[in-house]
Amino acid sequence: AVYFLNQEEDSEEEPKLKYERLSNGVTEILQKDAASCMTVHDKFLALGTHFGKVFLLDIQGNVTQKFEISSVKINQISLDESGEHVGICSEDGKVQVFGLYTREGFHDNFDCPIKVVALHPQFTRSNYKQFVTGGNKLLLYEKNWLNRWKMSVLHEGEGSITNIKWRANLIAWANNVGVKIYDFSTKQRITNVLRDNVTLRPDMYPCSLCWKDNTTLIVGWGTSIKICVVKERNPTEMRDLPSRYVEIVSAFDTEFFISGLAPLADQLVTLFFVKENSEHMDEEFRARPRLDIIQPLPEGCEEISSDALTVRNFQDNECRDYRLEHSEGESLFYIISPKDIVVAKERDQDDHIDWLLEKKKYEEALMAAEISFKNIKRHDVQKIGMSYINHLVEKGDYDSAARKCQKVLGKNMELWENEVYRFKTIGQLKAISQYLPRGDLRLRPAIYEMILHEFLRTDYEGFATLIREWPGELYNNMAIVQAVTDHLKKDPTNSTLLTTLAELYTYDQRYDRALEIYLRLRHKDVYQLIHKHNLFSSIEDKIVLLMDFDKEKAVDMLLDNEDKISTDRVVEELADRPELLHVYLHKLFKPVCRALEICQQRNFVEETVFLLSRMGNCRRALQMIMEELEDVDKAIEFAKEQDDAELWEDLISYSIDKPPFITGLLNNIGTHVDPILLIHRIKEGMEIPNLRDSLVKILQDYNLQILLREGCKKILVADSLSLLQKMHRTQMRGVRVDEENICESCHATILPSDMTRPFNVVVFHCRHMFHKECLPSPIHGVQFCNICSAKRRGPGSGILEMKK
Repeated sequence: AVYFLNQEEDSEEEPKLKYERLSNGVTEILQKDAASCMTVHDKFLALGTHFGKVFLLDIQGNVTQKFEISSVKINQISLDESGEHVGICSEDGKVQVFGLYTREGFHDNFDCPIKVVALHPQFTRSNYKQFVTGGNKLLLYEKNWLNRWKMSVLHEGEGSITNIKWRANLIAWANNVGVKIYDFSTKQRITNVLRDNVTLRPDMYPCSLCWKDNTTLIVGWGTSIKICVVKERNPTEMRDLPSRYVEIVSAFDTEFFISGLAPLADQLVTLFFVKENSEHMDEEFRARPRLDIIQPLPEGCEEISSDALTVRNFQDNECRDYRLEHSEGESLFYIISPKDIVVAKERDQDDHIDWLLEKKKYEEALMAAEISFKNIKRHDVQKIGMSYINHLVEKGDYDSAARKCQKVLGKNMELWENEVYRFKTIGQLKAISQYLPRGDLRLRPAIYEMILHEFLRTDYEGFATLIREWPGELYNNMAIVQAVTDHLKKDPTNSTLLTTLAELYTYDQRYDRALEIYLRLRHKDVYQLIHKHNLFSSIEDKIVLLMDFDKEKAVDMLLDNEDKISTDRVVEELADRPELLHVYLHKLFKPVCRALEICQQRNFVEETVFLLSRMGNCRRALQMIMEELEDVDKAIEFAKEQDDAELWEDLISYSIDKPPFITGLLNNIGTHVDPILLIHRIKEGMEIPNLRDSLVKILQDYNLQILLREGCKKILVADSLSLLQKMHRTQMRGVRVDEENICESCHATILPSDMTRPFNVVVFHCRHMFHKECLPSPIHGVQFCNICSAKRRGPGSGILEMKK
């Protein structure tokens, strides 16, 4: 289980470390015994106890090996860098050095307690079989070439040695006076760092030592910390001095007593023993130990973080009962006390996210999770996002919660639908509506329809906005059309609903109905709708309405699309509205006149002929063909197109004294004009090229016309009979009427909801259906379909019938 203890749990400052109690085998050991020391290797842990046992543990605290060393406290365990050799010393003076995988070893008993032992870091190598012990003296043991152990005294006379740290060629040790450093390569002692507070008992407040690197030693004693750097002396200054010296680069005092030190990059991890005065009495009591991260400065330090640790039995512990060991490879820090071992480690990104979530900083947590998504271990980005959404909903920020759904829910359709129903439950469907997926990922149509119905019930403008923004494929168009139609029964003139209904008809490609609504509303989009969907055939009977809406736009559209709506059709529709017809003709005449003027200026003969014919001046156009182009075939073709007897008369009159023209007329006139009219006007004796062939062709054309008329008559009679039979069969068939059919007049469903009640429906053979009450009274006893009869008649057709 996570063992996290912060000095101020409600603090807004994020902790730097996290804690976990070392359990498993350790728990059982400390229930029966007490920890006295521990040494940390990257591969395993070595734990010594007060009852003289040494346990090798894996990093989870499981026992892998056990050694019965003594019956009294184990004072120190030392490991070489490889983790293959171990040195052990105990309170009864026993010292053992042996290989974990070999039989070689050293065993000896001294007549005084041995407080500390330290192996050479490279002890595994044959050239470095050396270790030191610390009791009343600092003793060095070296294996000679005869494979025997040689002992020499490195230092004595300053009390009991309580700590030794060996790094590369440097040995640092502490006694009652201070800290010394011995250079093993030169066999010289190079410094003596004196103890500051001599009033503190060194056995109760021991010195803490740790090497940050091969030349930097950190010394903590009492409430004082010193950072010492071993430097090379300038050769010119050596004389009888050692080749190295020590410079104290930083020194400062702390608030509490130091129980252990460890480096963390350029900072320090410090374990403090805390004594505080009781509020109700003068005596001091032992508080929880603290683990601080501090930043050393040239003239002091800065506290980065501080955590108070609730280790077991902390009330009974002294400063000497705590130790701090660290694993350099993984930045793990072990707080050892007699009845508890706690592991501290740097907080990772997962821990950072945990803290942000705990502090309800969901936005930051979500960003952090997304940034570290590839390396994240415990967290699901979506899970964090959901927590954030829940938080926003709880505090009533529904718009922000809905906006986050886009980012958090992604393509998870199930989560999307769950959120939509939750927003419905709390009455906030509008908030989530604008953020629903509408691209490749789409929810069930029922989800979108539910939101549309909610807007239709409470907000027509919002409903119209959604219809414009959402693709028509998201929902059942017919269902929404029916819903809008139902609302229009209550408010039939509501322009917002009518416009939206037109848009729905457009999505469903029912452009004629959309056009009717746009024209009724005089909506500006009517012209765009006509152009976009090529609805010119649908507006042939609505030209008057378009002109009433906007004369200029209507005329421009009609003139630009003359190939789709002929001028004759426009004139016919505007016959009863001379003021509108005048506007159309006037604008029609103006562009044609301008074009004619330009063509005449540039001598574009064929273009001029075309424009003259369009303006009705066909005689002048024919004259230009004959006089300027001198093209009899083109003149004849022009006369055929116009099909005007006066033009044929003009053409004959012009050609009568030109034999080539007469030949052309004889070859082509037979199907349009009686050839006798031309032949009678030819002067006697005029020589006409190919006259015989022309006369033969006239006779052949006449015979062909007779044959065509007879063939067409036969086909017409057969087709009429076939179509009559087909119409009769079709009209004899039944017409299916179901709940999907609507009345073409009121647009409500043709069948009532209660089929048990009597109702009347009129169904025409054209398949248009009406409620009987929605149809006007019969004319002369005959009932007509309003839609079809209106299309046949068109605007103003009644007046035309009266004139006839």
